[in-house]
Amino acid sequence: MKTERKQFYRDVLENLQSQSLAVFAGAGLSKAAGFVDWKGLLRDIADDLGLSIDQENDLISIAQYNENKVGGRSMLNQKIISEFNEDVDLTENHKILARLPISTYWTTNYDDLIERSLKEAKRVADVKHSVSQLSFSRPRRDVVVYKMHGDSTLPNEATLTKDDYERYFSDKAPFVTALSGDLVSKLFVFIGFSFTDPNLDYIFSRVKFYMKGADRHHYYFIKKAEKNDPDIKTDADLEYKRRKQELFIQDLRRFKLQPIFIDTYAEITEILREIENLYKKRTVFIGGSAEEYGVWDRNQAQTFIHKLSARLIKENFRIVNGFGWGVGSAVINGALEMIYSRPEKYGEDQLIIKPFPQFKTGNKELVELWTEYRNNMIQYAGAAIFLFGNKLNNEKDKIIPASGLIQEFEIAKSKQLFLLPIASTGYVSQELYKDLARNDYYLSFNNLKELIAELEVETNADQIIELIIKVLNSLNQK
Repeated sequence: MKTERKQFYRDVLENLQSQSLAVFAGAGLSKAAGFVDWKGLLRDIADDLGLSIDQENDLISIAQYNENKVGGRSMLNQKIISEFNEDVDLTENHKILARLPISTYWTTNYDDLIERSLKEAKRVADVKHSVSQLSFSRPRRDVVVYKMHGDSTLPNEATLTKDDYERYFSDKAPFVTALSGDLVSKLFVFIGFSFTDPNLDYIFSRVKFYMKGADRHHYYFIKKAEKNDPDIKTDADLEYKRRKQELFIQDLRRFKLQPIFIDTYAEITEILREIENLYKKRTVFIGGSAEEYGVWDRNQAQTFIHKLSARLIKENFRIVNGFGWGVGSAVINGALEMIYSRPEKYGEDQLIIKPFPQFKTGNKELVELWTEYRNNMIQYAGAAIFLFGNKLNNEKDKIIPASGLIQEFEIAKSKQLFLLPIASTGYVSQELYKDLARNDYYLSFNNLKELIAELEVETNADQIIELIIKVLNSLNQK
């Protein structure tokens, strides 16, 4: 992997962890869903003016010419309503971004794809598309979406013409202040953004001036100019476009904007998937159920689980747990002990607890609800540890395999989590490990084979914890 790509992944993951990552979405992100970009929006309007949109770069002026001609912006408003209120499918990029714990979005787009993707991901979005909305917050919000150029539902307030841009720093000054602050305090990733917007130029310049070199860097995706690009006909065209792109990149470096080069736009989706995979690998689901502990006595087993959970927090992993019988309390106690011992270093967001409902809700039986809960909590993780795996039967007179743990294993497997049943804890976990070993599951993890072999036979609790941590850290090497 190229050095700049490695640094990009490290920066993004660190800022996801600290909840200081922001995404700036441009028209390119929405175009992939079927919405028009600026040229598509103004094509008919340019035709009506006797101009060719493909020969124009100053699109703000095209919008202004139309308003001048008709004596108002009724045509522009209708175009916004017509083009950006269609029911299009969400792109994979929108879905991946919505699943990540990104707390801030900025966009110049008028459509609602970001809001829809967040709703589908069951995240509460606080949308700001007018100045009046900046002064209050939506209760229990997970994420703020700043639509700095307005929303398709209020086209007359959308920023589009030269008049709109000229008044922006008076009429929309709070947006300028808010974005300036976020550019100083958060790491931005610009997706589908062309950097031709004069508002952004002004804001970048303002931040650069006031920070006097202390402003932070940000990232953007840029497709390298290639001979098969539709606007390149000759070798001279390619050479010219590459030269212009090189100058453009150097100019953006003035604002500490770092390029992430891609060969195709589809590569952005691959990069976002990799970010999601890397982030999830730092989240570990701990599944377990124990009425008894086999060769372990109860105190020994509880201490082992407690120490394992605390060590995971210390190593900056996140833990997902469903409060499994005989296991969940020790997981939670161990995690909280470490978190509260160093609150300046560890946070409660490192522990995701999803206790199971105990009563029927609506028309759904408990078994159906438990399956939904298992799917929901396991989706947060990239690795799964399984411990013990037994329970009392319904008559409470016999120990039987824990069917819930088996279901959690199958869900984790279907979601392609890294599977780590701890064989030495016995019961279902031991059988799950044997099944994986028989099917050569760990052969594809070349750097883990020796550690897995040690873990299979180790019985000392402290050494098991050390080996688990080594396995998970090796899994996260990038």
